[in-house]
Amino acid sequence: MSDKPHQAATPPAAVASAAGTASMVLNAIQHPVIMVDGEGKVCFANWEAESFFAASAAHLSRHLLSDFIPFGSPLLQLIEQVRTRRAAVNEYRVDLSSPRLGSEKLVDLYVAPVAGLPDNVVVVFQERSMADKIDRQLTHRAAARSVTGLASMLAHEIKNPLSGIRGAAQLLEMSVGDEDRALTRLIRDETDRIVSLVDRMEIFSDERPVDRAPVNIHSVLDHIKAVAKAGFARNVRFVELYDPSLPPVFANRDQLVQVFLNLVKNAAEAIGDEPDGEIILTTAYRPGIKLAVAGTREKVSLPLEFCVHDNGPGVPTDLLPHLFDPFITTKTNGSGLGLALVAKIVGGHGGIVECDSQARKTTFRILMPASRDGRPVDPAPPAAVATGQED
Repeated sequence: MSDKPHQAATPPAAVASAAGTASMVLNAIQHPVIMVDGEGKVCFANWEAESFFAASAAHLSRHLLSDFIPFGSPLLQLIEQVRTRRAAVNEYRVDLSSPRLGSEKLVDLYVAPVAGLPDNVVVVFQERSMADKIDRQLTHRAAARSVTGLASMLAHEIKNPLSGIRGAAQLLEMSVGDEDRALTRLIRDETDRIVSLVDRMEIFSDERPVDRAPVNIHSVLDHIKAVAKAGFARNVRFVELYDPSLPPVFANRDQLVQVFLNLVKNAAEAIGDEPDGEIILTTAYRPGIKLAVAGTREKVSLPLEFCVHDNGPGVPTDLLPHLFDPFITTKTNGSGLGLALVAKIVGGHGGIVECDSQARKTTFRILMPASRDGRPVDPAPPAAVATGQED
């Protein structure tokens, strides 16, 4: 008789419970995760993977992974490498674009072996669009912080001597002839222009906490539209595509007005005198990535998407990566602070702002946290019901 200690078998119910728990954990991950068996079939796919491949887990399990990704994709080579070496690998910026998966499917990959299943491999996909949003947001916040320090310095070191220069110009204006009076007025006007620029920059140095509350974004956009139609965009056609079931945004209403006023004014100026000029305002619910809210340790989703589209000539390609940096502008007399201020305000609300641009189609997209009972929340997706209104 063997003297080896008897090992109790794991009860089937416990195995099933563990498998169910693992499945729930994987489904909670906001990245596509699949497991590929030794034959190359997808034997597991979480919910995000089903969305990524536009196919159910049951459908995926009946096919090879190679049926869903581009021919010759480096992903297949990575899987074979992991099987051979039994070691995890990372690969960045892998292009999986195809007619089946869609265009611009650029992903980072993590491929690892599965303990106890020698031929099985787990693949985690991170779409670069999500990573790039985080990178751009961090860049925008850093740019805003650099302007903050510069604004504080300018306010103290420049405005005082400028008031002296303006006062001297006023005194000279009373004692000079008509020919020289134009020069004193020029000095005064240019001094006022510089003071106005410094005043605008002082906004960046204001780090006081912002009062936030649930705000109906559609009332904000309606207000912006009314202001624009009465002034700088009177000849532009507006189109509204709103989701009426959208929850309130957790924000400061006055600052939201400032953000969208800047964006709509930029769109109108880009369109110029084009007879078919059009600005489209859209709101929608989108599954948001999680970012920390400024001033708290809390992380919230950004499910609310607000867009300003225009059919102007577009942003120059070389300017696009630096669009939200201070002093970057294509306008002859522009200060380059409008979009930097937009980045500061949106970032201060824990949101993201980005721009996609091509000829005749430019989109400024803002992702923001929602609100319920005066607090930021991650609500369940409401029914997507869009309304289209034109004038």
